[in-house]
Amino acid sequence: MSQFVFLISNGRSGSSLVHEILARHPEVGFISNLEDRIPSLPPSAGRYNNLLYRRMPPSLTQKGRLRFAPSEAYRILTRQVSAMIADSVRDLEASDAMPWVARRFESFFGERAAVQDKSVFLHKFTGWPRTGFIRAIMPDARFIHIVRDGRAVVTSTLRSFWGWPGYRGVHHLHTPLPPSYEAEWEASGRSFALLSGLEWKTRMDLFAGARAAVPAGQWADYRFEDILAEPDRYLKLMLEFMELEQDKSVVAAVSRTKLMTGRRDAFRRQLDPQTVALLDRSLADHLHTWGYN
Repeated sequence: MSQFVFLISNGRSGSSLVHEILARHPEVGFISNLEDRIPSLPPSAGRYNNLLYRRMPPSLTQKGRLRFAPSEAYRILTRQVSAMIADSVRDLEASDAMPWVARRFESFFGERAAVQDKSVFLHKFTGWPRTGFIRAIMPDARFIHIVRDGRAVVTSTLRSFWGWPGYRGVHHLHTPLPPSYEAEWEASGRSFALLSGLEWKTRMDLFAGARAAVPAGQWADYRFEDILAEPDRYLKLMLEFMELEQDKSVVAAVSRTKLMTGRRDAFRRQLDPQTVALLDRSLADHLHTWGYN
């Protein structure tokens, strides 16, 4: 029987890179992007996901082209479980695990884990933590939380090609802000950078609350910057958390991945000094909480 591990993070925090490297381990099962995009594929179609992923040339697994890779699977989760998994106005809590959706969620992951027959079934969610909902259905699930400096998240968000909704105003955000944060945004003259930073703060408040509700042995935090600086060390720690030993497939995946180790403070070059100072003031307590200066 597989151990279920959920890789969770705020968006733009490097979790995709971590997910794709960990999925190279021969004892890790996952949902592929093909399963997500092709509605007619049954759970048995993923039987050899791991083997195919490890044996495919890197050029066929890289972003920016037609590829084969692990997926967050929001399309298929919407079709087969519930739209609330992919697109909810708030975080999902234990009370949202109504019997009908709990059965669907457990069956969705259970069938795929059984078919793939790996020690660990790994799935990634970004945005809301969803841990209260997941633990109500899978109380033994473990969570790997990837954290990134909020100022770097802001820079990545503002530069993204997918169209950050914050440019349309606070009420278009996927994450409703607390009144105090919304007032802070208004007082700034409606700075887009600050609005993105306040969205990060709101999400990190939720992750802190989620962590407090999960037994210590089932939750682990890892900073993305630490992973970039010492990938072998931190990926080994993550594998140990999943009760897996280091494997040559993971080591090889790290060696051929371009890790941008020199970009830790890139936000200072990509934002003007006044905006950096604004973010430093606003995010100071949260940055300190998560280990940043």
